[in-house]
Amino acid sequence: MAYHQDDRRARVRAPELRGRRWLNTGGRELSLADLRGRIVLLDFWTFCCINCLHVIDELRPIEQKYADSLVVIGVHSPKFEHEKAPDAVTAAVERYGVHHPVLDDPDLSTWQQYAARAWPTLAVIDPQGYVVASMAGEGHGDGLDRLLAELVAQHTADGTLIRGQGPYVPPPPEDTVLRYPGKVVRLPGGTLLVSDSARHQLAELAADGRTVLRRIGSGDRGAADGPADQASFSEPQGLLVLPATVAERVGYDLLVADTVNHLLRGVRSADGAVRTVAGTGEPWRSDHRTDAGEGPGDALTVQLSSPWDLAWYQGAAVIAMAGIHQLWRFDPVAGTVSRWAGTTTESLRDGPVGEAFLAQPSGLAADGDRLWVADSESSALRYVQDGELHTVIGSGLFDFGHADAPGGEPAPDGVPVPAPAAMLQHPLGVAVAPDGAVLVADTYNGAIRRYEPATGAVTTLASGLAEPSDVLPDPDATGLLVVESGAHRLARPDLAASAAPATRYQTERPATAVADGPVTLDVVFDPPPGAKLDDSYGPATRLEVTATPPSLLAEGSGVGSELSRRLVFAPGASGVLSVTAQAATCDAEAENPACHLTRQDWGVPVTVTHGADETLALVLRG
Repeated sequence: MAYHQDDRRARVRAPELRGRRWLNTGGRELSLADLRGRIVLLDFWTFCCINCLHVIDELRPIEQKYADSLVVIGVHSPKFEHEKAPDAVTAAVERYGVHHPVLDDPDLSTWQQYAARAWPTLAVIDPQGYVVASMAGEGHGDGLDRLLAELVAQHTADGTLIRGQGPYVPPPPEDTVLRYPGKVVRLPGGTLLVSDSARHQLAELAADGRTVLRRIGSGDRGAADGPADQASFSEPQGLLVLPATVAERVGYDLLVADTVNHLLRGVRSADGAVRTVAGTGEPWRSDHRTDAGEGPGDALTVQLSSPWDLAWYQGAAVIAMAGIHQLWRFDPVAGTVSRWAGTTTESLRDGPVGEAFLAQPSGLAADGDRLWVADSESSALRYVQDGELHTVIGSGLFDFGHADAPGGEPAPDGVPVPAPAAMLQHPLGVAVAPDGAVLVADTYNGAIRRYEPATGAVTTLASGLAEPSDVLPDPDATGLLVVESGAHRLARPDLAASAAPATRYQTERPATAVADGPVTLDVVFDPPPGAKLDDSYGPATRLEVTATPPSLLAEGSGVGSELSRRLVFAPGASGVLSVTAQAATCDAEAENPACHLTRQDWGVPVTVTHGADETLALVLRG
């Protein structure tokens, strides 16, 4: 959206910023009056949301470029119950390298004042205190750059821009052996390899889980290949020890999900040398080959999206592609990647892997012909077998909690028994115990859970942990090693089973009333300044609509290329309308145009009400 100083119709006074407290300000509380004369960019985010984490990374170069005229403020607007805890928010701000002030808004006060409907949402306020742009989703870096350049020029000419240092005050650093570690694997010699995520390194520890034997990576955020002390990572997560026969052929024996770099890295454990083996370093926007499932593509030319975990399954490395809610396969010998499971729609739907929905898969564990998946945003434990995706714990994006289940009669043919009464809260890790039980790092519940496939019984093995993100059974079945990420350590918790508190939650956001007749869904999209819609590879726009429960929608579900859709809701129904929209754009007049894909998923709670609005508008870019 181009900004014009004389367009008074678009000038809406920015609401005040209100919340529980401020972070990264040295204890100072900020108001819009304090920021007058500066351009302000509000980033509404929550730390469970992978798209929000993408935006934090997209904003880094913009913050640097406009450091003397722009103030970025993160407005933390929680989805999960755990995300409301003050200590958890403080930890997330450090964990993800947020280097700007953050308003902690647990009651969604500022979120509602700015009419946000989705994570993430951005709002731009001009130096005179007016909202001049808002946009949902990720991929707005270039458009924001153009808009900010226009605002700087306009307000410099008007004399209304005040340049200078912003209000960011970094917290003092803490000295710990690990800093927000992510995943752990046991190496063939019995030592442990940990992704030391916030330090952008890998750490090899002795079998005691405490003694550091060596580090791989310089510790600086980056994507350099090379020797162990010169190579660099950016918030690495998943680790995989390759089968010996595969390692011998490819020249490296460890595979690393280099999450924020959107890369897979190969590491030679003998000397720690690192090389990039998959990804371009750019986040996935729309690769038509892998998007259509026509695979496989040259691994070094296909974009990845926040690879979070890895597992060796049926002759390939499966990638938990958290950023686009899919599972992909990487063949190290052939050097190819291909989409395998999920459609990029963030939701929970079982069925054939190519048609099923996932929601930010973040943990993987192979067990024979079964692949277990910790599906974090749906708070679910799921598995793939014989080309089908199944769910044993979890019911959707907005229901979560901490509840065990007693189990029942074994199913025929050894099929895992579902545990519908059990509940998790944003699990990030999963492992298979020597006795076949499935262990879950139930991250936001601070617990380790045990699921028995034969009966569906779910118990709590340990609780009171600080954001456990991975779990590794001892080979002799005597105990567990847990990545206690929030406590910056590997831990061996007491495994005396404890009774779960049986708490149940639902994400609480104001429901939108929709008419009991036809409703027009309009996704509002304007190309950024200097860009136009790009149909070089097919339709420039795409809209997918689903509902939970499916009976909520009598008409209008499915996929189409138009950003407007006629919907008919079931009379008197309520539920969640899931909308995924994307638009492809390219620079309009550049000799070598840059092309981009803007994408957003909305989960909109709705209630069907007689006489309610017959139009539902969602802003993809404004």
